Amino acid sequence: MTKTKLELTWPNKDQFLLVPKDETGKPIWVSRDHPAAHEVRLTREIQTVGDVGTAPIADNTVFVGDSLDAMRVMLEVPEFAERYAGQVKLIYADPPFNTGQAFDHYDDWMEHATWLSFMRDRLVLMRDLLSPDGSVWIHLDDAEQHRMRLLMDEVFGAENFVATVVWQKVYVGDNRSLFATAHDYITIYAKSKGEWNRNLLERTPDQLTAYKNPDNDPRGPWRMSDTTAQGGRGTAGQFYSLELPDGRVLDPPPGRCWVFTKERFDEMVDDNRIWFVPGGRPYIKTFLAEVQSGMVPMTWWSHVEVGHNKEAKLESKQLFPTETPFTTPKPERLLRRIIHISTDPGDLVFDPFAGSGTTAAVAHKMGRSYTTVELSPANASDYVVPRLTKVVEGEDAGGVTEDLRWQGGGGFRVVAIEPSIYEVTDENLVFLREDVSTADLERAVAGQLRFATTQGEAPFCGRRGRMLLSVVSGVVGVEEIDALVARLPEGCRLTIAAGALIPGAADYLARVSKGSRAMKIPRDVLLRSRRRPAREEESGD
Repeated sequence: MTKTKLELTWPNKDQFLLVPKDETGKPIWVSRDHPAAHEVRLTREIQTVGDVGTAPIADNTVFVGDSLDAMRVMLEVPEFAERYAGQVKLIYADPPFNTGQAFDHYDDWMEHATWLSFMRDRLVLMRDLLSPDGSVWIHLDDAEQHRMRLLMDEVFGAENFVATVVWQKVYVGDNRSLFATAHDYITIYAKSKGEWNRNLLERTPDQLTAYKNPDNDPRGPWRMSDTTAQGGRGTAGQFYSLELPDGRVLDPPPGRCWVFTKERFDEMVDDNRIWFVPGGRPYIKTFLAEVQSGMVPMTWWSHVEVGHNKEAKLESKQLFPTETPFTTPKPERLLRRIIHISTDPGDLVFDPFAGSGTTAAVAHKMGRSYTTVELSPANASDYVVPRLTKVVEGEDAGGVTEDLRWQGGGGFRVVAIEPSIYEVTDENLVFLREDVSTADLERAVAGQLRFATTQGEAPFCGRRGRMLLSVVSGVVGVEEIDALVARLPEGCRLTIAAGALIPGAADYLARVSKGSRAMKIPRDVLLRSRRRPAREEESGD
């Protein structure tokens, strides 16, 4: 079949990338039928800090595990999906840059095709997490920026591209290279550009000094604006000689015309909106009270405005004096600007690559809800959790703390992504691990099939509308089906997930309980999950 859509292709694009590397340090590619391509992992709360309230999912959260597994949980497990699916206002992602360098805290090891698959699978889930008026900001350098633009066009749609911000991360030259790299890129896409609105930036003190009031105009401070514009067709009424109060006659400069027609210009003079500079040209008085409340963001962000790498390392050193700071931390001022432009207080911010926890820390101080994911348990325990704990306890005096007058409060949860409940042979055969408990198996299958877990409804462990779930680790036949169907509430249907099914058991269940179904663990459960649409009606199949 001939494809009509522009597409970026790369080797193994149709395969699934396993993040763990083999003994040679190379990535592992498997079929998309592999359980790792679809398994929804279990989660376990391991810590709470500060005031986290009573709702287990509605609070700030730090996931410890792979970002792909975390996002699957956020999107597929009903208790999490209610909070996250289509609810995230901002995603800021600072992924591995794929520079080929070994960093102190991460091995940035991926070849281009590997990196593209790594990012594509995660971008698809990010898209489903975003709210209709949300946006995603991807932070990269020159190594993959050009490929990322094409990849994001494919996932989000080229029509939803917003801008690419250039951040001046370094302001001192480097004589060791052909060119001294001074910037990173932050590429912005909206979930739906027509629904996305950005906040304006506050004017800086330097910008405000341009507004003065030398004539004591009761309308307040104003600045001078040009009275001329580029001339061309359709501007005939704006070419005329202007008689100034000092008797001079002034024509617009060559190739330009006056901004206003003569009639409108005279109206502006009568309203005291034209300032005549002695011996010079007239200017429009643009009043501060009549312009937008802030400045439209530009795509060039200097280190003076939002900080630089050295500033970020100093912030990290202040928080962790005895630790080696991250190689590429981001300054809090940079994240403050991103969060300010794209969110309002109370909105949900998500960072799938926590690093040292800057995004979560700044979001916390700015009154936003946040969720972040850290792959390394060591980085989570050494950097992210201690940093956010300092924020909660009001012991983080650096970064944007003083500007925001942050004094502490709030809290967060730390949630671990559990290991797979399956074992996969070299022949790609899938088996349930022998040490998996019945309770964990029930939770895992419920999450995989998008059932909300239930308590006190044994022998049923999950519910989705009128469909109930029963998980049996052993063999299910006619007798077990009859016993379960007899316990079904009126009008409900049944999904049975069993370790083994007697031949004909699934057909028997379908006959005795119309709309019910039986499946084998793990094969049918994983395949069923793969083939289901991303969002299914609560009433069941």
